[in-house]
Amino acid sequence: MIAAKVEEYAFGGLVAAIGVFTLVDATTIVARDDNAVGPRAFPYAVGALLVVTGIAAIIATARGKLGQAEEGEDVDADVRTDWVTVAKLAAVLIAHLVLIGLVGWPVAAAVLFFGAAWTLGAVWWRALPIAVVLALVVQVVFSYGLGLSLPAGIFEGVPFLDG
Repeated sequence: MIAAKVEEYAFGGLVAAIGVFTLVDATTIVARDDNAVGPRAFPYAVGALLVVTGIAAIIATARGKLGQAEEGEDVDADVRTDWVTVAKLAAVLIAHLVLIGLVGWPVAAAVLFFGAAWTLGAVWWRALPIAVVLALVVQVVFSYGLGLSLPAGIFEGVPFLDG
């Protein structure tokens, strides 16, 4: 029971700390000074909610309201973590981060989506076209729907992909 309390306090503290980091980091966002809601509004809101949530979790733990232990109704508690799968997912994420600067968002995102799906057991010939379409849809939605520019990379100059 003591270990459960320490873990709950640690969780609340971590959430609050991430909130403080978010609030501090949001002050570094450079924005035009017009009276509209700028790019700092969302990080400020998220940071404040994280701080409040973390403090609320700490207070609830101090009052004895601990989370219920997971019974794992569909989970075999004796199965060990598949570290090979975890490593593959980490490698796909790192590849995504490296590829964004080299070949642009659409290709990097397609690699990320395909790699994650394939690593988790998807059939490659189904996952690949879905990953490509999803990456292109995200690029177009960010470019035209949100007005945000994701790097087009090798697709620079393609009208519907160029942010």
